[in-house]
Amino acid sequence: MLRTISFLALVFTALALVPYGAHLFSLPNKIGMTQEQYFIAQRAYDNWALVSLVLFPAMLFNIVLAYLLRGEHSAFYLAVAGCLCMATTLAVFFTWTYPGNVATKNWTVAPANWEYLRTRWEYSHAANAGLAFASFCLMTLASLTPRR
Repeated sequence: MLRTISFLALVFTALALVPYGAHLFSLPNKIGMTQEQYFIAQRAYDNWALVSLVLFPAMLFNIVLAYLLRGEHSAFYLAVAGCLCMATTLAVFFTWTYPGNVATKNWTVAPANWEYLRTRWEYSHAANAGLAFASFCLMTLASLTPRR
């Protein structure tokens, strides 16, 4: 069972990394766009909210893996750190990304401070790419750590 949960934790954590990575790698191309260009480019993310649903099984399997590793100190702490990184992506999203989505009605309305919102939106996704990658690395290390 431990191997299965470990596998599922890694798969779902890797899947959670994909959209954040896409945002990260598009950032250099999008951050300097004009308002018109940027709002057109943002249409590529229509319905991406559905992709975020992968975070929930990722967090669930990460928590279950940490629980199963509770007697293995090194592996347990690595798994807990991986869980915390994944959970922090939600805090970053609701603190910096989501307010931009709301203020711009998902990038269909340009308020006066749209550039400020764009900066927060883009860099919050970059931060989440780093957190999701850290989570993946930590969960991988937890899975590979020798057991007693």
